Amino acid sequence: MPDLLTADGLRQFDAVAARHVAADQVPGLVALVARGEQAHVAALGSLTVGGAPVRRDSVFRIASVTKLATGAATLALAGAGLLALDEPVDRLLPELAGRRVLRRMDGPLDDTVPAHRAITVRDLLTFTFGFGFAAEMSSAAQPWPVVAASDARHLSTIGWPNLPEQPGPDAWIAGLGSLPLIAQPGERWMYNTGASVLGVLLARAAGEPFGDVLRSRLFDPLGMVDTGFWTADTGRLATAYRPAPDGLAVWDEPGGYWSKPPTFPDGAGGLVSTADDLLALARMLLGHGNPVLTPAAVAEMTRDQLTQAQKAHGGLGPGFFDEVSWGFCTSVVTAGPRAGAFGWAGGFGSTWLADPVRDLTVIVLTQRALEGPEAPVVHTELQDAAYAALP
Repeated sequence: MPDLLTADGLRQFDAVAARHVAADQVPGLVALVARGEQAHVAALGSLTVGGAPVRRDSVFRIASVTKLATGAATLALAGAGLLALDEPVDRLLPELAGRRVLRRMDGPLDDTVPAHRAITVRDLLTFTFGFGFAAEMSSAAQPWPVVAASDARHLSTIGWPNLPEQPGPDAWIAGLGSLPLIAQPGERWMYNTGASVLGVLLARAAGEPFGDVLRSRLFDPLGMVDTGFWTADTGRLATAYRPAPDGLAVWDEPGGYWSKPPTFPDGAGGLVSTADDLLALARMLLGHGNPVLTPAAVAEMTRDQLTQAQKAHGGLGPGFFDEVSWGFCTSVVTAGPRAGAFGWAGGFGSTWLADPVRDLTVIVLTQRALEGPEAPVVHTELQDAAYAALP
């Protein structure tokens, strides 16, 4: 049987990983490339600067890669008949019924019009329900009133997460429901908040906490034993860093925010995980959903769900939708040599990519925070090296 990935290509993959590991750059990483049953892992550097070495089973905060798990769990509950993708969310989330919508996105909170229609579960999955991060917020001279009001309610859904300030799920959704939408349901793509809302929705649909929903519907069937909203095994958890003028600054230590259950289990970015757990998620999706989803559900999750009108506002910046679009809680490559692949990046320094056309998975876990919407060079070069390892 021919090699699924070439030996020379895997040596180059390891060399690329090693080139980026340094105390003032990326203190440690786990990089995985897999095809079929073959999986190759490079675990390099240290969990914290000067600390214990990174190992294959080291635990990382995966931030927005969480969204993929949230999307898959939503489809699992839909498959069990607990919700329907095109039903209004009003039954499970009455806080979001009867929406008002800002006449101007940056306008005063009381200058609104009625929503044209109800929010649906599909709107949440596709990030088109009318609330979230818009690129225009970054260039505003001062925070829009709706952004300031969101911050005042401690929703922590626009910008960097702030776990200690987020209220519990019922209070969180009530806070969101007290605000107008920024855009009409279905009008445009806006980042992040849809997945946070889904966490509350799924908990109510299943009648159990969101973390338990993920565990019973996704993690346990797939053997994802190290994935959750916190970890007691802090000796395996990497320190999270942010870039600083003189190198790196500690953002969260192993005994910090992720060492205990959060008040708000955030479906947009709250999970910790390992490379092998994330590989199990990839193999499920590349394997047409077995054993948790149907092939039809996987096809829906991983196809382009956006209209040209929804893409017209530019996503996270100019040209964002030139070669990618959005499925259910995941980006989808729509053009170029990797068309058909899907995945996403996490703001703490993680990327997850699955390519069903080539049966390829690439997972890169670091804890050096991203500095913008583009994946850092360590991630893009490792993805390039993974593709170069194909026979």
